[in-house]
Amino acid sequence: MTTTMTHATQIHERHLRRAVTSVLPVITLVTLLTQAIRADDVEPPRSWTPSLMMQVKRVGSVQVSPDGKRVVFTVRQAIMDGDRSEYRTHLHLASADGSQGRQLTQGDKSCDDPQWSPDGEWIAFVSNRVGKKNLWVIRPNGGEAMQVTESKSDVGSFRWSPDGRSLAFTALDPLTSDDELRTREKNDPRVVDENIKLNRLSVIALTSPPTLQREPRLLTTGTLSVANDSGRPGRAAFDWSPDGKTIAVAHSRSPHADDWATADLSLVDVATSSVRLFIHTPAAETSPLYSPDGRWIAFTTSDDPPTWAGTRSVQVVSAVGGSPKKLADTQDGFGRYSELVGWSTDGSKLYFTEVQGTSLKLLALPLTGSPVEISGAAGMSLGGVSLNSRRTHFGFSWEKLDQPSEAFVSAVDSFKPIVVSRVQHDLTKPPLGRTETIRWKSTDGIEIEGLLTYPVGFEKGKRYPLLLVIHGGPMGVFTQTFDGTASSYPVAAFASRGYAVLRPNPRGSSGYGKKFRYANYGDWGGGDFRDLMTGVDHVIGLGVANPERMGVMGWSYGGFMTSWTITQTKRFRAASVGAGVTNLMSFTGTADIPGFLPDYFGGEFWDNLDAYRSHSAMFQVKGVTTPTLIQHGERDERVPLSQGLELYNALKRQGCTTKMVIYPRTPHGIEETRLLLDCMNRNVEWFDRYVGSSTP
Repeated sequence: MTTTMTHATQIHERHLRRAVTSVLPVITLVTLLTQAIRADDVEPPRSWTPSLMMQVKRVGSVQVSPDGKRVVFTVRQAIMDGDRSEYRTHLHLASADGSQGRQLTQGDKSCDDPQWSPDGEWIAFVSNRVGKKNLWVIRPNGGEAMQVTESKSDVGSFRWSPDGRSLAFTALDPLTSDDELRTREKNDPRVVDENIKLNRLSVIALTSPPTLQREPRLLTTGTLSVANDSGRPGRAAFDWSPDGKTIAVAHSRSPHADDWATADLSLVDVATSSVRLFIHTPAAETSPLYSPDGRWIAFTTSDDPPTWAGTRSVQVVSAVGGSPKKLADTQDGFGRYSELVGWSTDGSKLYFTEVQGTSLKLLALPLTGSPVEISGAAGMSLGGVSLNSRRTHFGFSWEKLDQPSEAFVSAVDSFKPIVVSRVQHDLTKPPLGRTETIRWKSTDGIEIEGLLTYPVGFEKGKRYPLLLVIHGGPMGVFTQTFDGTASSYPVAAFASRGYAVLRPNPRGSSGYGKKFRYANYGDWGGGDFRDLMTGVDHVIGLGVANPERMGVMGWSYGGFMTSWTITQTKRFRAASVGAGVTNLMSFTGTADIPGFLPDYFGGEFWDNLDAYRSHSAMFQVKGVTTPTLIQHGERDERVPLSQGLELYNALKRQGCTTKMVIYPRTPHGIEETRLLLDCMNRNVEWFDRYVGSSTP
């Protein structure tokens, strides 16, 4: 028994006192005492479950101080307490040698995207402590955080000025007083594509010590909307010049997801708020970064015209204008999962991250010459790489298939990662199924790669039920991240229950070069489907999978492939379709990205009807008998709820076993923790019922 008395122990102790005063038999006292001891000695879980996977924390936004001695990072954890069902993020601080660490922010409101001031005296961050997300600052040595903006709409990305006296930030146009009045009066009809709230760039001058600034100065007006470069903390679509006089900004005609292709670059004079169009082409230009001496601006540019599969190049242009210089191509064609990190101190190269195969790597791109990999450890994936303001240290999260993420630091001149956090030290870690990278040839000879997870306790020569998990995108990719992290399809829990799990990267995936990523254009459900089926055959051929006991599942494009699969084959005993595209015609007419499929299929559906119809599960659905679970968010704008309803009703009307679960308040990905747990549990239960694991 521990020395600290738990609530359960206190309850049992009260029972004991009452038993003594009632002169109960000795055997009763012994029984109650034994129960009290057992209450303090709860056996840890022996296998991975969805509930245990929800306890895995996520480390992100790892930022090294200017002097390289301290590190601030975020820890995100699931909260399911009372009426709370959410992820909560807080800032943590550690020494760069990993010797000390502590939590910096507290409370029931998240704090995110920490950034050091240039002198290292302050850390700015975003929090919704008083309603909308606003900017706050806190001293790294502790104390109370101070609010410095009072925006009526959520603050997006932000950046310190080089002298540390100002913060530039983005936020959508707030509701006007007339908007608010109409909302209160319920006289607020919305006209599509009118009165669009644009994403603005503003700047606030900080006092010493910082105090609330109610009136930031607007830098961009008119029809210019600052681009949403990546939608993740630590990334911004703008950058200060080293002298603090100018901000280079990427902007598009609206914040709508479909307008990313209209992005251009402009230069904003901070003193006068005047805006000068800098680079304007039919391609999409994003991610501007000033060189350390201010003479050059690096940026990324899409192909011309822009395509959704995500081909970009890195270019450098004089800060006073001129013809850009294109740098060398990267292995993945600087695809959707490639990002600029920053310039080297001497301005001779740029650092960037890129998915290559099943790993996310850190590389250097010289102004002249080919990319060179910096991170050399195999079998690990970096995340959220940042460069400190003096360009001496990288900060990043790092994880492996069998190790959850932690915060790491490395000097730039010699990449030797040092772990600075112990976020997962109290996580119970039952045995995981071993995961390895496998390769096979598809029907046309293209080599396909994927991750195969063996069931816990795998015995060679014994065949196991196989679950096929298909990623989204279609330019998504499975990488070597921790198998125990919570997701709609809980790999660690499946493996603990005796399943083998195959996660392929079929044609169309990122990480394998431009040609591979575009190999499914006009052919969804064709070559990519054959890639999946040959992968399944390969695992059967390895002697691992039982061909009579298989299931298939996927979210988004993975949901498309799953719905397509059950219309093409009866090999699978069960399927789970998550937010799946099932009807290409109705999808392109209702999604928030109506330009997506016309790019992939070479035109609008009214001009290319046969292609849309022949690649839609809904036009192949007759005769489907595979028991199918359908899960969909009620507020999904990317793949509207109607896509799932079309499939559900078609299966139900044919007498096919089906169940549809609608998650309220949920967009394209499940954000509420209890709903995600429900999603995972339902998938485990569905495949246990219709495929049957070998472990009870």
